[in-house]
Amino acid sequence: MTEPRRTAPTSRWIAGGALRQAPLKLYCFPHAGGSAAEYIRWGKEIPGVEVYAVQLPGRASRFAEQPLTSMDHLVEALLREVEFTGTYAFFGHSMGSLVAYELTCALREAGRPLPRRLFVSSGAAPDAPRKHAGLHLMPRDEMLAAVHGKHGGIPDEVFAHPELKEMVAVGLRADYTVLETYAWRPRAPLPVPLTVLAGDREPLARDDSLTGWGRHTTYQPVTVRTFPGGHFYLREQPGPVVQRMLAELLGVGAAT
Repeated sequence: MTEPRRTAPTSRWIAGGALRQAPLKLYCFPHAGGSAAEYIRWGKEIPGVEVYAVQLPGRASRFAEQPLTSMDHLVEALLREVEFTGTYAFFGHSMGSLVAYELTCALREAGRPLPRRLFVSSGAAPDAPRKHAGLHLMPRDEMLAAVHGKHGGIPDEVFAHPELKEMVAVGLRADYTVLETYAWRPRAPLPVPLTVLAGDREPLARDDSLTGWGRHTTYQPVTVRTFPGGHFYLREQPGPVVQRMLAELLGVGAAT
């Protein structure tokens, strides 16, 4: 007798999912300093989709591991460690949108199956001009304060507990090193539908940084869907409204 097929990836780079068949997998890529935990619950909010989140080294269950500090090394590791097969889509928030884009480019170059759709959230287009403040070079407390002042998103308890502060700073410094040393390499647009999401108070929404994503897909036009809120608008919604929209675009049912 054959055993049921395990659909959940076993890589330590991936968290979430379920031991069940589903028509589609959604891989989520967190913001700088973020972890997989924020996206795990989405599995209950988008029936018909197996939701997975990327867990980078240097945080949460992988805190003891050395974090990666370059986009090339990060994408190479994901390409090597995770088998992206079947029907799947990518969702990336902030830094995660850039990682999802670069990984999709790498999958194309490797001749591997591409995601059905790429969702980029609160992230500037890869070729958009970037003003780097040297955050990854700052002392710990100064870096945390600067990041929180720019985007918010760091809980108050982190600033009140030195141990928590250090844990958050490790992943945050590594991720801002990735961001502030990133250099886009010109490539042909991806043959993948792309949807841009953002909060209506997101500073990026006021310039070409979001609409510029249209230059990186052959599917036109690309629309920017906005929701009430700022950089972390995902946390500000009254219920799973974003998840329902994702389900609609992916052609599956969503929880009400």
